[in-house]
Amino acid sequence: MTDVFASFLKELDEDELSVSCYMIMGEIFPAWTGEKLGLGPNLLYSALSKAAGISPDKIKEDLKETGDVGETTFLALSKEKKSQSTFSSFFSASENGDDSGDSSVLICGKLTIRQVYDQLKGIASASGKGAQSQKIKILQSLFSAATPDEAKYISRIALEELRIGIGEGIVRDSIAKAFDVPVEKVEFAFMVTNDLGEVAVASKTGGIENLDNQQIQINRPVKMMLAQVTNSIETAFSELETVAVEWKFDGARLQIHKKGKEVKLYSRRLEDVTDSLPDVADAILAAVEATDAVLDGEAVAIDEEGRPRAFQDILRRFRRKYDVESTSRDIPIHVNLFDLLYVDGESMIEKPLKERRERLSEIIRKNSKGISVDDMVVTTDPAIAHDIYEKALKAGHEGIMMKNPSSVYSPGKRGKNWMKKKPVMDTLDLVVIGGEWGSGKRKNKIGSYILACYDDINNAFLEIGRVGTGLSDELLDNLTEKFKPLIEAESGVEIKIKPEIVFEIAFEEIQKSTNYQAGYALRFPRLIQVREDKMIEDIDTVDKIERMYAGQKENGLNK
Repeated sequence: MTDVFASFLKELDEDELSVSCYMIMGEIFPAWTGEKLGLGPNLLYSALSKAAGISPDKIKEDLKETGDVGETTFLALSKEKKSQSTFSSFFSASENGDDSGDSSVLICGKLTIRQVYDQLKGIASASGKGAQSQKIKILQSLFSAATPDEAKYISRIALEELRIGIGEGIVRDSIAKAFDVPVEKVEFAFMVTNDLGEVAVASKTGGIENLDNQQIQINRPVKMMLAQVTNSIETAFSELETVAVEWKFDGARLQIHKKGKEVKLYSRRLEDVTDSLPDVADAILAAVEATDAVLDGEAVAIDEEGRPRAFQDILRRFRRKYDVESTSRDIPIHVNLFDLLYVDGESMIEKPLKERRERLSEIIRKNSKGISVDDMVVTTDPAIAHDIYEKALKAGHEGIMMKNPSSVYSPGKRGKNWMKKKPVMDTLDLVVIGGEWGSGKRKNKIGSYILACYDDINNAFLEIGRVGTGLSDELLDNLTEKFKPLIEAESGVEIKIKPEIVFEIAFEEIQKSTNYQAGYALRFPRLIQVREDKMIEDIDTVDKIERMYAGQKENGLNK
């Protein structure tokens, strides 16, 4: 796959190169932009219905059989044309002043990559009155101009589920192979830009020198460095020897970008949450002495005594769009800063953690309201870590982080340089990929959900079990409404759901199982909460589950 895509990249000009890197992964925009296509399955079915001249109900019927919107699109457009639409409706819309996308190019010869991309951008930019109608017309024009085979992939890309097994790793390796640059240089450039399309263009136009010049940019969020679970404090010390120990806060990750008097706040999902947290932005302006900075921290909702409130309270703050001022009074936030990625023109991510923390402490004013630098203790003594651990739990937080004081900051990476320890076996973050309609009093509700972990070698979601017990009627109602727009196909009571929403799942034990693709099953799984702060890229991997299973075995828990 790498060889094929690398050969393809060599053939592209700069105009097509970047967008091809997004689209091959089933994406339209790089994550840092925050742009969304805003096209749900029902709008796609309407566009396909008009292009193929068949009813939306027939399309949904076919989808139940194929289970794949791409194959359904192929079937619909492969049938003999009955009353297939032309571009006339789209032209009339343009003549009436709606010029989203240049549709005229779609008539002349074959579709190009750039034409498809520009049309999809037109869908993303459609807004206001008549936006849905305009999105349908643009997609209809694409379907009408495409061959059935092309349309199959356009449908999949439009719903961001290309399903060809290519993820960031293969695109990274393909760029390196296509333009004869070291893969580690490509990896570094991607870490600091969070944009493989941009990295591909840099590799083609300037090679290693261009890649070396890529740096973190203010107001372009990068993926956050992640921690690996450790079974015990002693295990972490045996791995790291010298350990930087700090509290693991019960809050939500926050990446802070300050440029002069402007502050932007980004969630773990790299969403811009500044408008929801104006009090935090004001606190940062008052606390940070540097002119420009990129900071990493944890936002914690606190009560009158300064103790952490329920995790759902911090999510309420992050999601709030209305009555923000009153909500900020009701749910105050304290931000615990623990890393520095960039300051006043200097990238800090390649510097050791200890140096980054020292510089962070220098640029934060002491006794700032709502902002503090987390205490970090560097030690070789596990007993000291145990003491810090107990104090963190007593204060209402989750446990401790144990870090390599010499480690660099690696955006998006999870490894042994950062380890976390909680008092109980870690829960799992799993994505919902399907479900089943309930019966009896659960009729018309999704009564259970199919869960999947991630196989990062094969870029695939692997089913690992179902969860459905212990859910209240009110929660079932709320979840059903949340998942309805993501339903891709139905077969009897079984539902296929677009992988997008992450559940945090607790369980009694991990067991070996041949019933699920992951090769494991969860004993007595239960839903803890919907992790709206996490993306599907954040879900736990089958590799982690294997390690957790091995940890059970070491502790004599496996049956």
